[in-house]
Amino acid sequence: MNLCLPAILLALLAGGCSTIDKLNPFTSSGPKVAPAELTPIKATAELRVAWQANVGASGESVFTPAVVGDSVYAAAGDGTLARFDGGRQIWRISAGQHLSGGVGSDGKLVVIGTPKGEVLAFDAQTGQAAWKSRVSSEVLAAPAVGGGLVVVRSGDSRLFGFEVANGKRRWVYQRSTPALALRSNVGVLLADNAILAGFPGGKLVAVASANGAALWEVTVAQPKGATELERIADISSLPVIDGREVCAVAYQGRVACFDLNNGSQLWAREISSIAGLDMDAKSLYVSDDKGALHALDRANGSSLWTQDKLLLRGLSRPLALGSHVAVADDQGIVHLLKSDDGTFAARIGTDGSAVAAQPQHIAAGNSRFLVQTRNGGLYALSVH
Repeated sequence: MNLCLPAILLALLAGGCSTIDKLNPFTSSGPKVAPAELTPIKATAELRVAWQANVGASGESVFTPAVVGDSVYAAAGDGTLARFDGGRQIWRISAGQHLSGGVGSDGKLVVIGTPKGEVLAFDAQTGQAAWKSRVSSEVLAAPAVGGGLVVVRSGDSRLFGFEVANGKRRWVYQRSTPALALRSNVGVLLADNAILAGFPGGKLVAVASANGAALWEVTVAQPKGATELERIADISSLPVIDGREVCAVAYQGRVACFDLNNGSQLWAREISSIAGLDMDAKSLYVSDDKGALHALDRANGSSLWTQDKLLLRGLSRPLALGSHVAVADDQGIVHLLKSDDGTFAARIGTDGSAVAAQPQHIAAGNSRFLVQTRNGGLYALSVH
């Protein structure tokens, strides 16, 4: 696992990871700070493995599986792409080259990306190649597929809209970015007729699906500090949407919620996060960059509870599961917490490698979800 920042690949547009070791609590230089030791918990629920499979190691990339109903599409760094239905492998193919970004699917088409900036699309039913296109630089994020459109984010923070049917490019969106930025696997989120994307410099932008024009742009976090390193305030995780509300969080910045219609700010508060956030009807959950999990009131951002017993364990994005919230760590352990007070409800191990990909809801309801580890393990877990 690349430790230049937990859960994402971090680099400078000029220079290398060694110049930012001080940002990383796991770096080999400087004094060691040990991750929090896990202590026994009083279980009030149970996590069970509904099924498990393996797709292959991620390497230095982060592959978030695409879940459509009961079907899971997953990829590996060596070019493997596979479909599983209820844990049963339907097909497995090789893309014929290394992969660096994926997976996106609408259940009809599966899309992945390569370090060379190639966008590869396959038939979701058969795994047969459908079309190939290209963007301006490496693809680190999972493409988004929906509404007749495939949206791909390139490593230079441009957004490309392609036709689902044939891969023909429909539009390109680009904006200026700071000289120093996180090299992140964050993708985009489709919402009605808009695409939501976070950018370096703490900006959240809504782009029109039809033509790639900016609908609105808001500031989640304002860069601050005397040096370029201190001024990194990038949105390195997906925003979340519920109804007409969209929320996002930035590294070395804030978490903020906005009106989806026009981008007007509802509230904001200081929290730094790389992994991201999720929400339910009452609360917004954020994994901060020190390893604490926060629950905030959706109405005003006030703190409901903080769970700090997982510090420096490289937490994943949280996943709201009704009366529970799940989060995984860099040792492949999945933690289930009660959503009302943040106490631990259950815990389960996977294959010992980090869960860098976003946990995903699977099938219907809030009782089953999926995690993918860096070693390629796919674990469908159910809450009982």
